[in-house]
Amino acid sequence: MAAHEAGTVRAAIGRASDFFGPHVRVSIVGERVFAAALAGRPAQVLPDPDTPHTYTFVDDFAAALIVLGEEETALGQVWHVPSAETVTTRRFVQLVFDPAGKPLRLRVAPKLGISLLGLVKPTMRAVKERLYQTERPWVVDHTKFAKAFRATPTPNTEAVQQTLAWYRSARTDPTAL
Repeated sequence: MAAHEAGTVRAAIGRASDFFGPHVRVSIVGERVFAAALAGRPAQVLPDPDTPHTYTFVDDFAAALIVLGEEETALGQVWHVPSAETVTTRRFVQLVFDPAGKPLRLRVAPKLGISLLGLVKPTMRAVKERLYQTERPWVVDHTKFAKAFRATPTPNTEAVQQTLAWYRSARTDPTAL
């Protein structure tokens, strides 16, 4: 933002919570939830699944970034992009398993296991550093964006349906991956 203020670049920042959606495989609710649901396996989630958490549909994030790139009033500011209703991770996973036609099954990753793996695996070290987001409510407020640009997020149920459709097609069409 310093470069923006200096007139070197024109910039706006768009922030989102954890992503999900078509083509999003590596995410805390990517393959570990959507692919697992379709395969009838337990969803792998981080502790605590009963804490409220905002998830951002990747199509909503993309649309918001386009708005931020086109609107002069967005420049020089930080924006939280539209995200659907904040729910617990357990509820979000239920929203995935129900239309997949599978009973809800969760496998909660233990904090100690994540910490130990973090000693040798950089990816798990990064997961460990983010655990605070699962220990207390993680709620993204996009009110500023919604008021400025009259934007509304895709409801979780609709976004989940679109994501499941992509995962189903990706299972039968390797080029979709």
